[in-house]
Amino acid sequence: MPSYSFARFSALACAVASLALVAGCQSRTPAAPAASTAALPTMERVALGANSCWFKSGDPAFKAYRLAPELNSFSGRPRILLVPRKSPEARPLAVVQAEGHPARLQAFGPLLSEPVGSRIATDVRRWAAGGQGCS
Repeated sequence: MPSYSFARFSALACAVASLALVAGCQSRTPAAPAASTAALPTMERVALGANSCWFKSGDPAFKAYRLAPELNSFSGRPRILLVPRKSPEARPLAVVQAEGHPARLQAFGPLLSEPVGSRIATDVRRWAAGGQGCS
């Protein structure tokens, strides 16, 4: 019966070696998907961040303004507008738009010359790069 024991041991050793080989080929952690760099997904991230951090949070720096997203743009330049809260039809005080793949961001308007302008620029860059959270 010694050959039976050797055959059993060999089969068990092969099974363990096979499992070790398969386990060695498995990735340890799934790769996180990279944030899309196209204009529309970039501006969607910016719009969500702006809405959450500037307006829904009740931030006093943005109390006088309203967010007007224009993401469905036929020009290929999705954008968000900051307009006066009490006059949403008025001329925008700030415009943030993106174009192309990878997205090229532009921000302009008189609000960017105000003290809150540097914060807008910093937040927009962070959200466009895939970052989250409020400053």
